[in-house]
Amino acid sequence: MDSVIIDAARYLAAGICMGLGAIGPAVGEGIAAAHALDAMARQPEMANVLLRTMVIGQAITETTGIYSLVVAIVLIFVA
Repeated sequence: MDSVIIDAARYLAAGICMGLGAIGPAVGEGIAAAHALDAMARQPEMANVLLRTMVIGQAITETTGIYSLVVAIVLIFVA
């Protein structure tokens, strides 16, 4: 009986971890893309530089989502 409760708690904790851990990067990447597109519309000649900078920024922002994935995997398989 205890094993079932512990398994349920692990899966629930991993799901909450991924759910909350994915909100921040999603919002951050959306804001970054919106501002980059706005800047590209104002200065089309800077589009290549802005695109490159936006992609690097979004890759850095996505690392928090990957960290939450790692924590969720640890919760499922190690805890």
